[in-house]
Amino acid sequence: MTPLPTPRTAALVPAAGRGERLGPGAPKALRSIGGEPLLRHAVRGLLASDRIDLVVVAAPPSGEGLAEVARILSTLRSEAGVSVGEVLIVPGGATRQQSVALALAAVPADFDVVLVHDAARALTPPATIAGVVDAVRAGADAVIPVLPVADTIKSVRPRSETPEAAAAYDTVGQTVDRSSLRAVQTPQGFRRDLLERAHAAAGHDATDDAGLVEALGLPVAMIPGHVEAFKVTTPFDLVLAEAVLAARIKEPPMPAINLPMVGIGVDVHAFATEADLETEPRPLRLAGLDWPGQTGLLGHSDADVVAHAACNALFSAAGLGDLGSNFGTDQPEWKGAAGIVLLAEAARRVRESGLHIGNIAVQLIGQRPKLGPRRAEAEAVLGEAAGAPVRVSAATTDGLGFTGRGEGLTAIATAIVFPTD
Repeated sequence: MTPLPTPRTAALVPAAGRGERLGPGAPKALRSIGGEPLLRHAVRGLLASDRIDLVVVAAPPSGEGLAEVARILSTLRSEAGVSVGEVLIVPGGATRQQSVALALAAVPADFDVVLVHDAARALTPPATIAGVVDAVRAGADAVIPVLPVADTIKSVRPRSETPEAAAAYDTVGQTVDRSSLRAVQTPQGFRRDLLERAHAAAGHDATDDAGLVEALGLPVAMIPGHVEAFKVTTPFDLVLAEAVLAARIKEPPMPAINLPMVGIGVDVHAFATEADLETEPRPLRLAGLDWPGQTGLLGHSDADVVAHAACNALFSAAGLGDLGSNFGTDQPEWKGAAGIVLLAEAARRVRESGLHIGNIAVQLIGQRPKLGPRRAEAEAVLGEAAGAPVRVSAATTDGLGFTGRGEGLTAIATAIVFPTD
């Protein structure tokens, strides 16, 4: 199988038949479900699949029938969700096979893939249609959608072979193994040249076009069909189609849910050494508070790891970069800036991007200072800067690592933001 390079695709819809089993009334394709003809539903599904460049409808051959089909399809392409595929109407023939051949003859030469679709399978989902097209484009010469057979299947013994006592009834020949049986649906997809060849060689009327390909001794690929692609043949099928359509219409749309976005932020700073303090005093600023008597942290700003981690978490959740890209060393205006000033500015930028801040949580990791006695004070200051609830907790590393050795502090934060629309 050789894939086709971006082929144009046409769909043929034979719609000239009367549909006698539906009883008296309009031709089958023009019977209505949900207030619209089957034909309109079928063509809408083809165009909505976003794979069809041209639909050719073989209409009842009378002038009145052609005009009615043209009226039914005239406004279809202006509907929302329907692609810009062209719709062409041609007179059909006396049989389904003749109608397909007449529609195929009307397809321009630059179309390489052709689908044949029954108007009576009006509710075939667009995804099934797309699956058939994609299979042909991927290299299959002929493709049909199928479903497993659910019922037990039995063959019928001819009455001439039935004992005289039971001759008034049909009798069972044998029970057929249904595991190897499939119910065939449409649309059926073909390479255009193969479908033309199959119709030219046809010596009999086939119930589907795949049967003509099979008569050439060529393989026909199968893909999964869909239960809603059933064929409307009897009055009961019309009732079923109405029910399926009503269920689709009543099915509530998925509510617009503004899902939260979560960001994670980390910040690490070392405590100033005695040598550092000889050149510049570094008071400790942490969680938006001053900590008299404590050695400060080294950094471009005030090195408030709690506030900085909160900033990083906000930027992460909003997709706005990180602390370095927003308040980096190449931006001298932020040199020495207090952490709560940076946090307030980070929160402003997040809101300006169209997001609402849910909350921020920060865990401080280090040996000192003791955060617990001032936790409520820190949360109030940070929350005011962020304009949202901020929760702070603390932990040690049991003497492990640089924080355990008292060389610096780490803070890890999470933030939740929501779209405001």
